[in-house]
Amino acid sequence: MAEFLSLQDRVAIVTGGAQGIGKAIAERLAHCGATVVVADLRVDKAEATASEITAKTGQRAIAAQVDVADNASAKTLIDRVVEEFGRVDILVNNAGITRDNLIMRMKEEDWDLVLNINLKGAFNCSQSVVRTMMKQHYGRIVNITSVSGVSGQAGQTNYSSSKAGLIGFTKALAKEVGSRNVTVNAVAPGFIETDLTANLPQELKDSAIKLTPVGRFGKPEDVAIAVAFFASDEAAFITGEVLKVDGGMII
Repeated sequence: MAEFLSLQDRVAIVTGGAQGIGKAIAERLAHCGATVVVADLRVDKAEATASEITAKTGQRAIAAQVDVADNASAKTLIDRVVEEFGRVDILVNNAGITRDNLIMRMKEEDWDLVLNINLKGAFNCSQSVVRTMMKQHYGRIVNITSVSGVSGQAGQTNYSSSKAGLIGFTKALAKEVGSRNVTVNAVAPGFIETDLTANLPQELKDSAIKLTPVGRFGKPEDVAIAVAFFASDEAAFITGEVLKVDGGMII
């Protein structure tokens, strides 16, 4: 009997895959049998992550440098993977940043940077990969949005806008490509234990935990298993959906 969530012989790209949630996603996809491309702006960290994944899982993992905000860079990434492996089955648009501030204090460049990486980055990578996926009549695109894009968050007008935009992007693209056996879904994490949340003030952490029915922060692996499900054949009849992985925070 085939293993549940088997991704054997699939080729996956994870942007922002060098650390945090992206690293956990890349490792989970490899555990499920996929060949993984760890794509990141920081190629040295991507190489270290790829080596670690191969050592842990026995699956092939390679590093690739990409600036998702740059259309040409995104296209180069996809072209390289297609040339090396002949196909791309899974794209996880995970690359993202925050530049939090109240709108009265927010710099225009911080608005532009967050939108360019978090939202335009997904557009750039998806635009290039969709051509390949439609030709091969198979593809899984999973976008990492956020509960901040579902409910909004004070001090994050740029981040919340980018993640809300990503939800609309997910639904619209799902309608465009569904007839070619390409699905597009999104995962919306809540508070997850990463380097980013580790630096939050303790009172903010305590407040967030109180708002979370399960009473704790999530782990990157909690997000990764949701992504693996959407990337698998078990999710073949699911598209345009947003799955919150937030411990019930915004029920």
